[in-house]
Amino acid sequence: MSDLPPTLDLPGTESATLEEWTSNDAFKVQDALSIARGDPEYTFYDGPPFATGLPHYGHILAGTIKDVVTRFACGRGFRVERRAGWDCHGLPVEYEIDQMLNITHREQVLEMGIDKYNDTCRSIVTRYTSEWVSTVTRLGRWIDFENDYKTMDVSFMESVWWVFGQLHAKGLVYRGYKVMPYSTACGTVLSNFEAGLNYKEVRDPAVTISFPIASEGWENVELTAWTTTPWTLPSNLALCVHPELVYVVVKDVVKNKTYVCAESRLCQLFPAMNSKKYKPKDAHKHYEIVKKCVGKDLVGLTYTPVFQYFKDHSSSSRFWKVLSDTYVTDDSGTGIVHQAPAFGEDDYRVCLKHGVIKKGEEIVCPVDVNGLFTDEVPEVKGVHVKKADETLIKLLKESNRLVQKDNLSHQYPYCWRSDTPLIYKAVPSWFIRVEDIRDKIIENNKKTYWVPSAVGEGRFHAWLRDARDWAVSRNRFWGTPMPIWASENFDEIVCVDSIDRLEELSGVRVKDLHREFIDDLTIPSQKNPGTVLRRVDEVFDCWFESGSMPYAQKHYPFENKEQFEAGFPADFIAEGLDQTRGWFYTLMVLSTALFDKPAFKNLICNGLVLAADGKKMSKRLKNYPDPKIIVNKYGADALRMYLINSPVVRAESLRFQEAGVLGVVKEVFLPWYNAFRFFMQNVERWSTSQSSTVFVPSIEKVKSSKNPTDIWIGAATQGLIKYVHQEMEAYRLYTVMPALVRYVTQLTNWYVRLNRDRLKGSEGEDDAETGLQVLFDVLLDVTRIMAPFTPFITEYFYQHLRKMLPSYSERVDGGGTSNPVLPGKSDSVHFLKLPSYDASRLNEDAVASMEMLQTVVELGRNVREKRNISLRTPIKNVTVVMRSPSPAVVAGINESLRGYILSELNAWDLNVVPKDEEHQWVKLSLQPNLKKLGKKLGKNMKMVKEHITNMSHADAISCMENGELKIGEIVIDAKTELLSKLAFAKEEDHWEATESATGDVVVAVDCTQDEAIISAGTTREFIGAVQQLRKSAGLTLADSVEVFYKEGSGLSTTERAISLNVPMVEAKLRGIVPLPTQFAPAWNVEISKTAVEIGGSPVEVSICRPSVAAKEDVSPELCSYFSTLCVSDVEEKETINVVIDGKKFSLKNGTDFWCSTTDKLRSLKKLSYL
Repeated sequence: MSDLPPTLDLPGTESATLEEWTSNDAFKVQDALSIARGDPEYTFYDGPPFATGLPHYGHILAGTIKDVVTRFACGRGFRVERRAGWDCHGLPVEYEIDQMLNITHREQVLEMGIDKYNDTCRSIVTRYTSEWVSTVTRLGRWIDFENDYKTMDVSFMESVWWVFGQLHAKGLVYRGYKVMPYSTACGTVLSNFEAGLNYKEVRDPAVTISFPIASEGWENVELTAWTTTPWTLPSNLALCVHPELVYVVVKDVVKNKTYVCAESRLCQLFPAMNSKKYKPKDAHKHYEIVKKCVGKDLVGLTYTPVFQYFKDHSSSSRFWKVLSDTYVTDDSGTGIVHQAPAFGEDDYRVCLKHGVIKKGEEIVCPVDVNGLFTDEVPEVKGVHVKKADETLIKLLKESNRLVQKDNLSHQYPYCWRSDTPLIYKAVPSWFIRVEDIRDKIIENNKKTYWVPSAVGEGRFHAWLRDARDWAVSRNRFWGTPMPIWASENFDEIVCVDSIDRLEELSGVRVKDLHREFIDDLTIPSQKNPGTVLRRVDEVFDCWFESGSMPYAQKHYPFENKEQFEAGFPADFIAEGLDQTRGWFYTLMVLSTALFDKPAFKNLICNGLVLAADGKKMSKRLKNYPDPKIIVNKYGADALRMYLINSPVVRAESLRFQEAGVLGVVKEVFLPWYNAFRFFMQNVERWSTSQSSTVFVPSIEKVKSSKNPTDIWIGAATQGLIKYVHQEMEAYRLYTVMPALVRYVTQLTNWYVRLNRDRLKGSEGEDDAETGLQVLFDVLLDVTRIMAPFTPFITEYFYQHLRKMLPSYSERVDGGGTSNPVLPGKSDSVHFLKLPSYDASRLNEDAVASMEMLQTVVELGRNVREKRNISLRTPIKNVTVVMRSPSPAVVAGINESLRGYILSELNAWDLNVVPKDEEHQWVKLSLQPNLKKLGKKLGKNMKMVKEHITNMSHADAISCMENGELKIGEIVIDAKTELLSKLAFAKEEDHWEATESATGDVVVAVDCTQDEAIISAGTTREFIGAVQQLRKSAGLTLADSVEVFYKEGSGLSTTERAISLNVPMVEAKLRGIVPLPTQFAPAWNVEISKTAVEIGGSPVEVSICRPSVAAKEDVSPELCSYFSTLCVSDVEEKETINVVIDGKKFSLKNGTDFWCSTTDKLRSLKKLSYL
């Protein structure tokens, strides 16, 4: 025990613990014990991350939350399957391969061969899994990596087919065009969620274009439209106005042209109007209004397109007309919007609604899958759309269609993988009819419990309320192929939902479901005998796969049917805020579509971990510390506690600060360890003092203690246990962690400090044992309740504490890994059940009294600081005024806790002012609550405020007790509309006071400084110097010494102070009275010496080995003899008979020698104060 280091190496200790867990298969043992007991299942889903990148703080945060909750569930008596999963398919993997192989076009993959491409994808999928396993394990998370699931597993993919098959059978699947965010670099559509992940500030050309009206009666008049995507103009098929907006036909007097635009947007055509110097009276210099109309009057007008590329299109008779829709606004542009249905979601909707395009028809789209113009627009053929703007603008200018050209800075979506600009593009896709089941999804969301609730009821609900049909297909290669076989014109479709069904229909049994194994399989047509159905080209969006994970990880319904259905919906899931539009959403959609149930019951949604400057963490910018460095420097427990004791657990953002992790170490772990080490040292000291009696924990001794701090810390511990259970059942980690941190502070800063001397035996070894029993009990309880949160340090504490328990002997021969689990017997704290609270030990009075003690002590220290009085200098009196304290609190402060307050404040007397004497010490001041009374009183506020602030103490007390204040006809509620505060009222200079923040407690200190006070302060300074000298010399509590000091010439300040405070000195130095160096024996052996300043004067202090003292003028031979003696050799002897050089000596104890210099001086009455 005594070999515990002064400071715990947290990272090193954690590494050693990890080795133990690994060698003993601790996680597997814990799970096996749970299964053997038949613990009920607690279902947890772990969203699969991509293993193509390294884990970052976001993963660490979510993983920590998951680990805490699942460990806690195990501790509550549940069995939790914690199975790791990996998202293996989709863009993240393909993008890596495309970069590696320099693939820029889809055709390159087809030339290479899908089999080779997918093999390459497969080869990197688990590239970083070893790093993931290493990092996650190092962070203390217990999760099963050996029995993991992968979305590329055939069993997983088959269940995904089953999910889709169920949706298809329910009529929830259809094929259609949809304008979607599209990555030209990756050649595939993205979900709206993915499109919102990476917005950037960009500068794009903004052009205003003219469209000459072709309708009769509108000769020489041109419609105008504004766009920031000139590259979409070759695909323009219509113009759209707002039906109720006012439009003007306006003549540009400078250009001599006539345009149409919204009246409110004339400034778009005439930029001079945007200048501060512009005056309306100068309008005639720029334009003339020809006529006005509303938007609906323009509907049906035809116009000449800007480009003629599609004038011969089979549907061109429906093109190039003015349409109307209320989505058009006048906050920018001209109030007329150009419509390119292939590249705009609203454009597509409006053109479809007005018959410009029709379902089932090909859409005008001169852009290929890689974002390059086709030969339909020869001037920019093969040019990427975002690079074609300048050429097209030049063509517009040459054709006299360019009205204005500018540049605009705005936020624009970029592909989250390739970091290239997205476009919106109409593509044929397979959709889930989310809109058809939207109401059911919303109802199912109401059955779930979110932390924080605002995310589920606000952000997520809003997303569901506006949910649109979900495009689940992607034109890619590495993914789960869509199980649809169709005829060429899609008039016959077969959806395959299993490998068996595929064999039945195609005649081929496959062992893998990736494209290279099934793309060539055909199914005979039932509708057109002699022809075959072929599989569609698409694969599933990886979000469909992750949304299917509850079923697919179990290979449901092909295996584990009963187990899955018994555990569905899941009890708990957790991920980041960004998953409200991702995994949380896809889980809810699919579970509703399949079973009309939510996929989960409880969810914790965490916020984002940002860099210290508030920006997104960036590997490129290196604006955050590597997680491995942090863990190796401070330990995983510190990082875990820092993260889950922050706003990020409430779905708010956290600016990661390394200093915050260090703060956890300094403010929580080191004090906690110091309390633990202090306990272990004093158990050893107590055992030694009791002739090596073994310390045996006894709950009976704990409960029988009458010490008020023992009762308080026991009550606080039971209250903590109750609170943690209550809050964890509500998944509120953000309330649990602050409570745990506060408790550790209470334990270390208050209980241990208040009882330090007592635990060292200053009040007798029986009382010391009682205190140690209490400290053991609370240390073990807090170790167990904290185990899910800080798994390493609690394991370290447990392994030491368990050895004291009688059941420790049962650990042998497999007992430590067997049921029933017991503290002491069980080999890990994580095998144990969490402690349940003992209601009989809850004690509100004890807790309230201790809170008051802490308030009084802290206010008293504040007073000392005000007057610059050192804590070593005593104060004569502390007076406390409490507003409406309970009788128990008054009794506690006046009686059982009185000594602790006096000791903490180094005070000689404590006075608790009774209620009938309060007015002599304080005045109750009242102020109006302006927030509450402002509107209520209006012009009467001044009068009311003057009345309230001038009330006497007695009137204020009466007002608060009555609960209301009447001023004429005005009635004020005292509790809610008044602010009250006690203020010190005495004016004598020797008093100094301060009030609590709530205004309920006032502490006043008598700051009088006389000789007794000053000498006591000097004595405490000296005692502190001695204790520091002992510590620096490496002495233990059991080591006895003698203390001598030497003051400067002519000074006697220290001796005078000690002489006036001998009882204090003896109490603090365990019976020793320091003496002037002149009295030290010549044979004295010095251990250590230091020069210090005591009471403003230099003093040399030395600590020496206890020596036998002799009478004055002793012979040289006896001097030599006495120098060889140990005190322990003679302390029990009355006479020593010795022969030296043939001479016989008979030496008497108390006459010729003494066992210490103090005994000698006291016996000979050499110093009056002895």
